Amino acid sequence: MRFAFDDTQLELKRGARAFLAAASSPARVRAASTTDEGFEADVWRRIATELAWPALLVPEAYGGAGCGFVELAAVLEETGRALLCAPLFATACLATPLLAAAASEEQKGEVLGAVAAGEATATLAWADDASAPLVAERADGGLVLRGGKRFVLDGHTATWLLVEARDAEAGGSSLFLVRGDARGLARSRVATLDATRPQASLAFDGVRVAASARVGAPGEGASRVAWAVQRAAVGLAAEQVGGAERCLEMALDYAKTRVQFGRVIGSFQAIKHKLADMFVDVETSRSAAYHAAWAASVDDPDLPLSAAQAKAWCSEAFFRVASENLQIHGGIGFTWEHDAHLWFKRARSSEALLGDPASHRDAFAAALGL
Repeated sequence: MRFAFDDTQLELKRGARAFLAAASSPARVRAASTTDEGFEADVWRRIATELAWPALLVPEAYGGAGCGFVELAAVLEETGRALLCAPLFATACLATPLLAAAASEEQKGEVLGAVAAGEATATLAWADDASAPLVAERADGGLVLRGGKRFVLDGHTATWLLVEARDAEAGGSSLFLVRGDARGLARSRVATLDATRPQASLAFDGVRVAASARVGAPGEGASRVAWAVQRAAVGLAAEQVGGAERCLEMALDYAKTRVQFGRVIGSFQAIKHKLADMFVDVETSRSAAYHAAWAASVDDPDLPLSAAQAKAWCSEAFFRVASENLQIHGGIGFTWEHDAHLWFKRARSSEALLGDPASHRDAFAAALGL
């Protein structure tokens, strides 16, 4: 068991920070989040081909790096710190582990090979449109998908979609691999609180899928999605650590320079207390996230506990730190012109993403048999 990065992982982390300092500066984050895609194509091209971050969890047999969740967490901590606008989380955290674990050899070769080469992105769609749940049904001698999905991360640009659909023949739900440009599929980006992490709505109007498009066995869609979301929560916790750390640094820098009543505000005891509490939140979150990353990398039997603990704690800690950052900045922190609100919105959206803290505490208790 190791809770510190080794030299290779530290170099990966340092390289990510150096790249993102320029490629994901606050000015570029603002610009990228307002594009139709939600990211800069050139930045994503460099990430996918030069840095090969999407290939970290892709097995070497399909052209990937064959790394584990610890290496991915090292990168995601930096992307969370920089609020990177890119389909990295959806591809590397949500889709890739699930494809590597459940897809057929043909599917792995086609999709994971393209992801590793920087030629494709992927995402997972599991939240149904309440008014039109996605179903797989027989029609014209084959399978078609009808219905909708909501809150799909980078779903409007993904090359491949892993979608969960109700499958009456299987007696449950099944996973299907669908191309983003499939006939009968309509995709649209939706307005969200956090524009730095795009989400989309998907509408399936008789999208034909072959039997070979199933990922995993028929009827096991729900269990596969739960497995994937659990591991993605580990990656999200690492992101939240990076975001919280950056908020602490912003607040500390401001407290050292803002003068009020003839003194820098950092000399006031109330501000010192806030900063001390923020530091504790950051460091305890780091411990929880690193432990969960280690558990995911070795497929530890206690991963359900570690993942639930990390997501619940890091979500609330990030939001507290982001909120205190606004408070320490005072009136300017609440304005559009200041960057603090970007991290505040990411903190709030990440708190809800993949299940809120209460749901993960319930999962923690269930894993303990309580």
